[in-house]
Amino acid sequence: MTTATLPRPVHRATPTPASAPAPEAPRLTGADIFVKSLEAEGVEFVFGHPGGAIIKIYDAFAQLRPSFQHILVRHEQAGTHAAEGYAKATGKVGTVLVTSGPGATNTVTGIADAMLDSVPLVVFTGQVAVPLIGGDAFQEVDTMGVTRSVSKHSFQVRSAADLAPTIKAAYHIARTGRPGPVVVDLPKDILVEEAAFEYPESVELRGYRYEHPPQPEKVERAARMIRQSERPLLYVGGGTVSSGASGALTDLARTARIPVTTTLHGLGAFPETDELALGMLGMHGTYWANMAVQTCDLLIAVGARFDDRVTGKLEAWAPHAEVIHIEIDPSCVSKNVFADCAILGDVGEVLAQLAPHVEPKDTDAWLATIAEWRRQVEEPADDTPDDGRLRPLDVVQKLGARAGSRGVLTTDVGQHQMWAAQGFGFERTRSHITSGGLGTMGFGFPAAIGAALGLRDTDAVVVSINGDGGFLMNCQELGVAAKHRLPIKLAILNNSRLGMVRQWQELFFGERYSETDTSDTNPDFVALAEAFGCVGLRASTPDEADVVIAQAWEVHDRPVLMEFVVPNEEMVFPMVPAGAATDNMILKRFAPGE
Repeated sequence: MTTATLPRPVHRATPTPASAPAPEAPRLTGADIFVKSLEAEGVEFVFGHPGGAIIKIYDAFAQLRPSFQHILVRHEQAGTHAAEGYAKATGKVGTVLVTSGPGATNTVTGIADAMLDSVPLVVFTGQVAVPLIGGDAFQEVDTMGVTRSVSKHSFQVRSAADLAPTIKAAYHIARTGRPGPVVVDLPKDILVEEAAFEYPESVELRGYRYEHPPQPEKVERAARMIRQSERPLLYVGGGTVSSGASGALTDLARTARIPVTTTLHGLGAFPETDELALGMLGMHGTYWANMAVQTCDLLIAVGARFDDRVTGKLEAWAPHAEVIHIEIDPSCVSKNVFADCAILGDVGEVLAQLAPHVEPKDTDAWLATIAEWRRQVEEPADDTPDDGRLRPLDVVQKLGARAGSRGVLTTDVGQHQMWAAQGFGFERTRSHITSGGLGTMGFGFPAAIGAALGLRDTDAVVVSINGDGGFLMNCQELGVAAKHRLPIKLAILNNSRLGMVRQWQELFFGERYSETDTSDTNPDFVALAEAFGCVGLRASTPDEADVVIAQAWEVHDRPVLMEFVVPNEEMVFPMVPAGAATDNMILKRFAPGE
């Protein structure tokens, strides 16, 4: 047989093998989905307290040993404040987990606090099983209804299949746009129900808009207004900090030589040692900052909302100024003060767009005017004699000097909060953590716990300044700080009074002091600290304060409580009376007959 007679090969198409079916997503219980979802979100800490409605989640913690750490707090309100402290110190979303009923209601103050101060939180609350909702079951509360007005958004998950997408959406909403708290209500039965688990890579929420397109014409207009102004002033709020825009702000101020004043939450956004820094404005702001506001011809508001503690009498505030408002939340624009030029967007992005249009300015005359106001008054005004007693502002300044640039300060609410704002000194962003919008007593120490956990791998020194009244509202968290060996420097300015209320009673209510004396009910704070396994120290003179602070800084393996016994008649000045214009400041205590 020749090759010609050989059968020719038949070429057939190689059959395509049948596509292998995609592997099915694993089926997990809702509790396991919860754990896996938090791990996928990169959660580091969960501040929580267990209970019946969420016991399945705690069982999952025991079995799965998740990558995040659970921090068992002693009270759910403290858990939300600890999560706030963590979020404010790190810029990450804080996470809270509590049971149904009283567990959920105990978080409401913290949720409201986070809402008013734009703090990103996700608060998971237990709930009774879906078939029992509305039936007055044990520990049933309408958590959605209770929290709707004080949260950025709220969800109730009705099936295990919806849990992972809802968690993804919750963290997305909390951190984007104007940050805020999101509540996720978890009925008990969905935690035992099984569903396929696959964590979403992205989220799309119809109707949720948080990004704003560039507005070049408004940016150019703002630059033109800056060039044409003679007395410009930067008014900087907490939005600058949460945006991470402190560097861009500092560059703008220094390029155009524009003085900077900050709100309570804006402290740290601009270094206070800079020659352009005027300190805080408003009710207890510096004399020269408030005078600058009343005299400027251009006010550049950056991530600020013109709240009443800043503006005082609205119709008399910044009477000569045109206003540029850079803000991410449209609802804040022209709500209290009309904006001649409003630029919507992330503060950092807008400042980056503005930077190429800003040129150096000659503001020497304007800065000299401000310097003269500063020379006219020693801030804060204090005509008390040097009688050897320990003054609260002196304590604050000593603590700030010792902490230096590594210091991260949390405060509670009251007189000490204002002294801290005036005297601690803030050189870098996210170094000042406090409750501003809601003014929540009991915030300061739990927030320090969250901050210390979030910053424990850094060189930060967490200092917490509290009054005796506010500290006692969440003093039980000493046990949490001791358990985790957090080297928090905790200062109690103990005047045995509810000091800010007492100050108002003295100044505006004829010295009729009513229910502000706590001297007969305060504990021995040093003994209290030691009972929880912390170090306790006490000082009542300036020399003793120096010794106590030095001793506290030698302790690195547990919290140190420093009780500073201070006079009960001390007051915070300057002070703008409620409803007055901000140039109508009380600078010192009235003398008899004044």
